[in-house]
Amino acid sequence: MPDRTILAETIAEIEDILAGDLDRIRVERAAIGLFFTGVKLDSGSAGACATPLRSIPEAVCCPSSAKAMPFPGKLRGRPARELLKEIGAASGIRRAVGVATMNALAEMCWERRAQPTVELRLAMDAYDAADIQPHDQVAVVGAFVPFLKSLKRAQQRFTVLEMDPATLKPDELPYFRPADQAAEVLPSADVVLITGTTLVNDTLEHLLGLCRASARVVVVGPTVSLLPQPFLRRGVDVLGGIRVTAPDAFLDVLAEGGSGYHFFGRSAEKVVLQRSRRAAAGLRQGFPISA
Repeated sequence: MPDRTILAETIAEIEDILAGDLDRIRVERAAIGLFFTGVKLDSGSAGACATPLRSIPEAVCCPSSAKAMPFPGKLRGRPARELLKEIGAASGIRRAVGVATMNALAEMCWERRAQPTVELRLAMDAYDAADIQPHDQVAVVGAFVPFLKSLKRAQQRFTVLEMDPATLKPDELPYFRPADQAAEVLPSADVVLITGTTLVNDTLEHLLGLCRASARVVVVGPTVSLLPQPFLRRGVDVLGGIRVTAPDAFLDVLAEGGSGYHFFGRSAEKVVLQRSRRAAAGLRQGFPISA
């Protein structure tokens, strides 16, 4: 198991790929929305991260919230490298800005360096890429609504680990287990579906360590970057992320409280990075892209 975190390894890869260019890249604009935080760089690329509002106890009134939101009016023109440091901040909002910046830089890296160990699948849903079979025992970490809907529609056996049962619908409560029971649930799961929010709250590495080697592991959400190697090294098979296709329109939607329902198919598209079968067999035959 690698010693560094997924976030630290991703930053190191960005620094390696972009090299001296990283010092010249700056933030053009940013939006901290109710559901997602987005950053657009002056290179034209953009990235996102889940906005961790529930993890900010200070966000109850203007004076105390200022401690958690130190950026208003100060983000435009900031060096991207400087904002990467915010990933180590204690405040959830500051970390979200750092991760969104990291993901925008990862988009640039994707264009510069091939990733032959994964296949990029455009406009594909990560749920479909998980290839869940009727006999599989599925564990969902976080009340990720699209996954829960698909599992119920398929009448699939599943367990959902969630910190707040209030986020679940009445017909989902029978599948609920408290998040602190992950060590009891994950080792027996055939398929594990994890929300990318776990990157922001520092639980992803622990959760991946609980999954058995034969499990199919999916990490999904706009928080997931396009640099897959740190995830693959920890047993992740499928990454479900996004590519921002119209950065300004995307940030406008976030600033107005929008979520995936509002930007998918308009200013962003779903993408899946799936561990290549050829790479798993030890073959390096280029970088396949399929829609």
